[in-house]
Amino acid sequence: MGRSQRQKGKRGERLAAQAVTAALGVNARRGVQYKGGADSADIEVAIPGIHWEVKFVEREAVRSWMKQAREECDGMVPVVLHKRSREEWLVTVSMERLYEFVIRMAAAVSETVQALGGEPLPSELPLAVLPPGAEEAAGDARNVPVRRGERKRSDSRGRKRGGGCDA
Repeated sequence: MGRSQRQKGKRGERLAAQAVTAALGVNARRGVQYKGGADSADIEVAIPGIHWEVKFVEREAVRSWMKQAREECDGMVPVVLHKRSREEWLVTVSMERLYEFVIRMAAAVSETVQALGGEPLPSELPLAVLPPGAEEAAGDARNVPVRRGERKRSDSRGRKRGGGCDA
């Protein structure tokens, strides 16, 4: 890896830490500069149990990045925070660990709100935000049903219509 690539990676990690701090209101900083190990997280965030892998590149390889994060996470929730130049940050979490990620994020946000003098957030996810029929599975993330989108329709020429976010 060349010098400019390493510098771009460091710049991406600093930008990622700033973006996480701005979005969540929790402290974040480059991880490697403080721990120095190859397996340490790219950024250290004041949310325990989450391993943050940062990628600041033009060519996306999300699956290989997630594989790297899984190999380095040591039991924590592997998260890939990635960005192309002049585009927004995206967060990738595997579906199997999504519930744990959300719970850890909610706990951190609740602590921040309390530190600022606000009311604590509820410790459990309200059933109103779960998909219909998930009441009996609310305690077990593996049993929460995933709603599938409507089937996309095609016109007479085979062009797809509907089923998108704006439909």
